[in-house]
Amino acid sequence: MILVDSTIVSIATPALMRAFGADITAVLWVTSSYLLAYAVPLLITGRLGDRYGPKRMYQSGLVVFTLASLWCGLSGSIGMLIAARAVQGFGAAMMTPQTMAVITRTFPADRRGSAMALWGATAGVATLVGPVLGGVLIDHLGWEWIFFVNVPVGVLAFVLAWRLVPRLPTHARSFDWVGVVLSAFGLFCGVFAIQEGESHDWGTIYGPISVPLLLGLGTVSLVVFVWWQSRTTRDPLVPLSLFRDRNFSLANIGITTVGFTITAMMFPFTIYAQLVRGLSPTMAALLLAPQAVMSILLARPVGRLVDRTHPRVLGGIGLFGLSMSVLLLAWLMRPDSPTWAILLAAVVLGATSSLVWGPLSTSANRNLPMALAGAGAGVYNTTRQMGSVLGSAAIAVLMASRLSAHLGAGAASAGEMQAGGGGLPAPLLEPFARALAESMLLPAAVVLVGWVATLFFEKPRHLR
Repeated sequence: MILVDSTIVSIATPALMRAFGADITAVLWVTSSYLLAYAVPLLITGRLGDRYGPKRMYQSGLVVFTLASLWCGLSGSIGMLIAARAVQGFGAAMMTPQTMAVITRTFPADRRGSAMALWGATAGVATLVGPVLGGVLIDHLGWEWIFFVNVPVGVLAFVLAWRLVPRLPTHARSFDWVGVVLSAFGLFCGVFAIQEGESHDWGTIYGPISVPLLLGLGTVSLVVFVWWQSRTTRDPLVPLSLFRDRNFSLANIGITTVGFTITAMMFPFTIYAQLVRGLSPTMAALLLAPQAVMSILLARPVGRLVDRTHPRVLGGIGLFGLSMSVLLLAWLMRPDSPTWAILLAAVVLGATSSLVWGPLSTSANRNLPMALAGAGAGVYNTTRQMGSVLGSAAIAVLMASRLSAHLGAGAASAGEMQAGGGGLPAPLLEPFARALAESMLLPAAVVLVGWVATLFFEKPRHLR
């Protein structure tokens, strides 16, 4: 539900504009506030799980997430909805590192792959479930229910976690408040600037505050944060010793490129499906249904292979295959491509991506000491989210550039065209599709950086 809520609102943009009489910029902040509050605290909440216990942190976050979901559905103004989404994102940030840390600390190293493969497969499923579930709920019950649906799920999850999740040992330690401030400020400035850069033409945001200024402040803060982590001797927020494990460092590079690619490819493809092929939002999401189905079907067998096979093999095949799958989709993004061919490409995409999530997440934590499981999970999830934020910003810029190149400088932005709904005039179909297909080349190229990183994985200790 955490990952579904990252995408579910995108399908509700027109409904929210009508319900609140708001413009598209305000409605886009319904998603941006969630992602900002989700991405920034992950390093901190991962470490809090080490200190207070992942089960306690998970259940606390679940209460915040569930109550904030109820608040979202009851919101009477767009400002209230944006605020509720920020609280919801913070609840999600409290939970996410704990899910990975509990698996790390519960399963022995030689059996962790199966669990991590299933954990990772949920990310692939969520990319489909968000838009589809959102379309169904909005069509039949109204926009409020894309948030209300979290409430019964949250209550059930709380009961199941209380009964089934073990209470793991905590590690009484001091807390690195200097690191907290530096990391939170640096990540906030960086993420906010990247999210808002395109809408403000990468210039002034308000008064003296500009995108370049925020990017500079964020970069300086994060550099000082890394320096501080190397100097402090009492329980740093991110122990740099984590990066002495080669596979942990390489897996973080890999998951950053995967987050970038999965997020970036979804924008042009869904716009192509709706505006070029004339599909409804729900049908456009279903066009990639085989991807999620393959992720579910292959989670268990891939998990077994992860525990028995060198991560370089599965990860290398998965990331290279993911790049080729995105290129295949780009080649098929023409007005007259047969639907069966796109569905087949989605099958290939799902099969290759199932070889990505499990090997990367397992390689990231396989050798970590149990006392640092939360810190490692916080770093891993932060790099994944940063990849997604960068992918979203980069693909928006590239799509605008390619659309201007093919349709002229006066072409409307893809986001505004999507929000307006409806198809395109026949003469625009071919150049519009070509522009979107060309923008897909960026995510296909970026994930190859992750593929190169996986080639340097070393054999896990339990296989030596």
